[in-house]
Amino acid sequence: MNLDLDYTNIDISTSVAIVIGNEGEGMSRLVKEKCDYIISIPMIGHVESLNASVSASLLMYEILRKKLNK
Repeated sequence: MNLDLDYTNIDISTSVAIVIGNEGEGMSRLVKEKCDYIISIPMIGHVESLNASVSASLLMYEILRKKLNK
């Protein structure tokens, strides 16, 4: 069920595991197939992508923000 979602639409009603692909090639096809959701972070301006640590930080912060606002 690999739905492509914006990172602000993460469902935290169940357990969450974050899998970050590497900065060059992303995730392998087999890993992607095991994921329930594929999350994207929209880019604005001239930025094409974020490095893996920045992407992970944004996702972890969004999950924490949602848990605190429950």
